[in-house]
Amino acid sequence: MNRLLKTISMIAAAAMSALVLSSCGPKAFVKGDYDDPEKTNLLNDQWSETDMQKVVNDLVGSLVAHPVIKDAKTPPIVMVTSLQNKTSEHIDTQSVMDMVRVDLMKGGRVAFIDKEARQDIADEYNYQNSGMVSKETKKGPGGQTGADFMINGRLDSIVQEVGKDKTVYYKVTLNMTNIKTGMMVWSDNKQIRKAYKKKTIGL
Repeated sequence: MNRLLKTISMIAAAAMSALVLSSCGPKAFVKGDYDDPEKTNLLNDQWSETDMQKVVNDLVGSLVAHPVIKDAKTPPIVMVTSLQNKTSEHIDTQSVMDMVRVDLMKGGRVAFIDKEARQDIADEYNYQNSGMVSKETKKGPGGQTGADFMINGRLDSIVQEVGKDKTVYYKVTLNMTNIKTGMMVWSDNKQIRKAYKKKTIGL
């Protein structure tokens, strides 16, 4: 009888261990559906698309309301460069600046120079002047338009954690500089703070 009880206890212990391991192990997401990208995303305490949308919307609104753009008789020519990531997270800051450029371009108040395309353009000049392209259609250096302003910025964060409470603070600062004079003509920032509580882990 004791032997039977011992065997039953061992089986129960093994089953419990398997249950614990299965609940703690990685879970596969096997079913998905389309979701609204504009819906608030607070699934975790990391930088999210909602943060990016809020930041870009406010900063672009501030920029287009500035006299340099609002009162310009012709669209200023702008070059969007980099957003420094000073947080401890891996954040695709290029995506943030791409959204800034797209939102500004949609308004039709600003024209853009594509900094990333410069090397491709230079390579195309070399190809068109290699003899492979007709003289009537080939392009060459010396005809590009120079940018009037440059937009860059910085992303900072502060994380505070006490007990079960955690706050994550982000600040995105953008600057627009006059390329001819080197003077900063516009600067603004957007701040976001998110609060979280630790979830009690149980079986």
